[in-house]
Amino acid sequence: MPSQSSPSASPSASPSANPAPPAAERVYAHVKQAVLERRYEGGTLLTEGELAKAAGVSRTPVREALLRLEAEGLLRLYPKKGALVLPVSVQEIGDVVETRLLVEEHAVRKVTPAPDDLLDRLGELLERQRRQAETGDLAAVAATDRCFHATVVGAAGNRILERLYDQLRDRQLRMGVAVMHSHPDRIAKNITEHAEILRALRTGDAEAAAEAVRGHVGSVRHLLRGEVR
Repeated sequence: MPSQSSPSASPSASPSANPAPPAAERVYAHVKQAVLERRYEGGTLLTEGELAKAAGVSRTPVREALLRLEAEGLLRLYPKKGALVLPVSVQEIGDVVETRLLVEEHAVRKVTPAPDDLLDRLGELLERQRRQAETGDLAAVAATDRCFHATVVGAAGNRILERLYDQLRDRQLRMGVAVMHSHPDRIAKNITEHAEILRALRTGDAEAAAEAVRGHVGSVRHLLRGEVR
């Protein structure tokens, strides 16, 4: 009778069943997160050697990660010098705000009257943002802020607009953290303005909801100009 293998010899039980991400992916994720959270501010020059040493990898995966981040518009590579973290430009601020207004005003009108599950979800995100604000976690506040708006856009049901909005994600997060760093009082104002949007949705007033979105998104434009790096 043939012998049966022990359960411990099964490949699924191996500790390596979930291998660590490739080195280039780890460097990419680390640098991108640091740029979005402004631990690497605009104007910072990153060198391959320093990043390789910090990540415990060779320069090859670092180079791969930096090329990917350059393609996303976060860095600019300079041969034999390193990678410069690109500042957020006034043009970029205007473009992002204009695109957000076009998409978000349309979406908030389209979801009105809002279904209960959408209202419940937005209420949960608002409470999460309040808790994160109490701990001072600006990156988390910015991420939840963006999720609040993305939830409304997703509920509108236009998948093309939803994909367009998703492309703004990194820029929104970076700008959101920049505003909160420069204007700490903006955190409480964001939460108040989100509550106003939710209140308008609950009353079924599409124009009031669109006006609340317009005031909320537009209010950060002048705060960002000349203040982000």
